[in-house]
Amino acid sequence: MRDPEVVSEQSGVVGDRERGLARASGAVPEHGPVWSPQVSGLLLSRFYLPRGHAVVQGNACQLLRDGVEAYPAMLEAIRRARRYIRLETYMFITDAVGELFGEALAEAAERGVHVKVLYDAVGSWTSRRGFFESLRRRGVDIRAFKPFSLSRGLRHLLRRDHRKILVVDGEVAFTGGVNIAAHWAPEGRGAPWRDDVLRIEGPAVHELERRFLATWRMMFQDRFHRLATGLRHWKRRAPRRGQVGLAVLSSRRSIHRAYLHAIQRARSSVLIAAAYFIPDRRMVAALREAARRGVEVHLLLNARSDHPLLEFATRAFYEKLLGAGIRIFEWQRGVLHAKTAVVDGVWGTIGSFNLERLSLAFNHEVNAVFADPRLGRQLEDSFRADCGHCREVTLAGFRRRPLWQKGLERVLYACRKVL
Repeated sequence: MRDPEVVSEQSGVVGDRERGLARASGAVPEHGPVWSPQVSGLLLSRFYLPRGHAVVQGNACQLLRDGVEAYPAMLEAIRRARRYIRLETYMFITDAVGELFGEALAEAAERGVHVKVLYDAVGSWTSRRGFFESLRRRGVDIRAFKPFSLSRGLRHLLRRDHRKILVVDGEVAFTGGVNIAAHWAPEGRGAPWRDDVLRIEGPAVHELERRFLATWRMMFQDRFHRLATGLRHWKRRAPRRGQVGLAVLSSRRSIHRAYLHAIQRARSSVLIAAAYFIPDRRMVAALREAARRGVEVHLLLNARSDHPLLEFATRAFYEKLLGAGIRIFEWQRGVLHAKTAVVDGVWGTIGSFNLERLSLAFNHEVNAVFADPRLGRQLEDSFRADCGHCREVTLAGFRRRPLWQKGLERVLYACRKVL
């Protein structure tokens, strides 16, 4: 293996003046390639992923931005389904987008496609139950994950299904942060939240399907279907479609460990977009240590979250991070809901996992992790373009925030483990 070409930039703490809206090309400069092009994807996976993370080779992947790209691709896959559809989502809201997907799923069921849908009861609590009943009458097997039951205790209520998975015919799959709701609809038809979805073809599709089936069996004890599905998969092995190696991670600890391992191996850059950011001590330490050794560490966070208290809990970490030379950009155009990261333009992850307490301790999550220069460059370019719609937070400016804000941050920081 040839030695990597390391390009390091010391970020440092920016000056006192306010920068305003940052330009993507100037505020977050691009770096050269960290690895020689001759280095194989398998070797990169072994370098950036911890041991024990099985990498499935031979996948074709497409990065989709927001609902404007993700929804048409997902609906097209549903409408082309011939055998079965598996959809798992936290939010299935009965708005214009929900009705559009509901109609597509019902039409598929009516033409003989086996359709299973799992939605989270808490995430979809505002939805009309009559809508789901109408889908059942049309042949869609749609069920709620852990309906409200105070008799089962608080832990039952806290453990939610936060995954976003769509699998069609074992041939194509989608995963990321987008739910089924108008929040992700194009501008003018909803409140366009910023998010990312990965479209996958190849052997990793079955890995995502396995996660769906495991949750379905856990909830509904569908043992006969488990046997039938196992026989089908034994007969039909997904062909190779591309060159990307993927690790599909559904253990909360394994996803967290993958983040830490990649940050610790970073040679040039760590770029993280986090909808909800309340990191634990190990994550804060890893980010600060990376910045101190010359890696450019940039965080893309929410300026206005859909959970307002989390904004102040997140900002309780700002001074410690900024003081280490980490640069923080706050998203200005609506709500940032992405949960993505890219390291050295090579390692990346897209999924449902948030860097906060609920994802780490309670929720069912899934992330696709890859080590691929082409896909990594696409994700990095997307991150740097997003910084053009951000305001950079400076250490001097942050220290001038109002006293009441500092007090609220301290209170919420003390409660960070229960937020």
